[in-house]
Amino acid sequence: MERFSSAMSRRRFLYTAGATTASSIFLKGCLGNPPAELVGGRTQAAPVADADSGVKAGQEPEVKTAKLGYFPIVESAPLIIAKEKGFFAKHGMGEIALDKQANWGAARDNVKIGASGGGIDGGQWQMPMPYLISEGIITDNVKIPMFVLAQLNTQGNGIAIASKHIGKNIGLKLADQTAFFSGLKSQGGQFKAAYTFPRANQEFWIRYWLAAGGIDPDTDVELLTVPTAQTVADMKRGAMDAFSTGDPWPARIVADKTGFVAALTAEIWKAHPEEYFAMRKDWVDSHPKATKAILKAIMEAQQWCDDFNNRAEMAKILAGREYFNMPEAVIAEPLMGKYNLGERTIDDRSMAVLYWKDSKGSVSYPYKSHDLWFLTESVRWNFLPKETLTNAKRLIDQVNREDLWKQAAQELGLAASDIPSSTSRGVEEFFDGVKFDPENPQAYLNSLKIKKA
Repeated sequence: MERFSSAMSRRRFLYTAGATTASSIFLKGCLGNPPAELVGGRTQAAPVADADSGVKAGQEPEVKTAKLGYFPIVESAPLIIAKEKGFFAKHGMGEIALDKQANWGAARDNVKIGASGGGIDGGQWQMPMPYLISEGIITDNVKIPMFVLAQLNTQGNGIAIASKHIGKNIGLKLADQTAFFSGLKSQGGQFKAAYTFPRANQEFWIRYWLAAGGIDPDTDVELLTVPTAQTVADMKRGAMDAFSTGDPWPARIVADKTGFVAALTAEIWKAHPEEYFAMRKDWVDSHPKATKAILKAIMEAQQWCDDFNNRAEMAKILAGREYFNMPEAVIAEPLMGKYNLGERTIDDRSMAVLYWKDSKGSVSYPYKSHDLWFLTESVRWNFLPKETLTNAKRLIDQVNREDLWKQAAQELGLAASDIPSSTSRGVEEFFDGVKFDPENPQAYLNSLKIKKA
């Protein structure tokens, strides 16, 4: 399992982020007021021009190519669709290369060396990996400044449980199951819960789920890092009891009768931030027009993906050998919000993976308030020191380039209603009733019963 290197790394993190007054930890002013309630539901995508329609004068990208890393999970769909449906080409980036990553550690190493060294310029990331890479915390103290440019999706993740636990009432709420977990521990068979990379999205989801049910993830279970592609095999051979990962892997586990799904992340936190598009700062600084061209292509791909009339074709594209390399049927139903969870079923499009709009507004826009939650959750579990919150505003302003998203959106001609006016989405609420107010992250930490901070 990956581990943050040392106390020195933590001090470097704080030093680099810079000092701010204690009152600035709430990002007041920077985050602004919550966005107004949406009216009229999802905005429909504008008709897409032909790929050879040309680029507007003055917006021609400096280069036509970049190398972007991705993973065979539904979070990568906007990158794949942007390439396959010609959106990259439409905006002058017809030579974009998508590079499937073996695991998240490989992606980290590849962005560290960059495309010029045989790696990647950026791509798909769990949060807060772009921050940790920027500060050298997971790159051997070598800082590789990165920019968060867009959110790729919301939802589309689940927590799968091994089939040997069917009928044991392991579901979304675990409040009545503390005896089950403690019993396993006392018998020397501690519950093993896995995710694809430590101290990022998928570990946060499983930690939140366990802690909300009164299960301490640091003492009551054993946590493991397992590459996505090993999920089914490792669960089949009994190497894990639970796995937190993105679609289609939970569905694959159910389809193979290897396990069932206890909870969708859409049930844990409706319309939650999921994975992001981020690139090396030096690439963005050298290619500002190309960066916006990539963003425009991703935005159009996200709109295409969010049209459920396109999802059958989307499943077919993603299933291809060069991308997910798995049966189309395993991908198709979850994309439509149809989940066979093993012990129950869900048929609700609002619970499916979404890419452009959700019940709370924009999916694609990278809200700074969400970045603050990931940093706060890192403090909760002592992955980052508590002083991180003191410097949060400065750090988020360094890494989150929502201004470039807005510029690209305006060049694309998006309606003003599709461009958030605030960098905060406001107060967030989880399935257990806990609330996160970005104006007061310390209150959130104080309200949590199980934490390390």
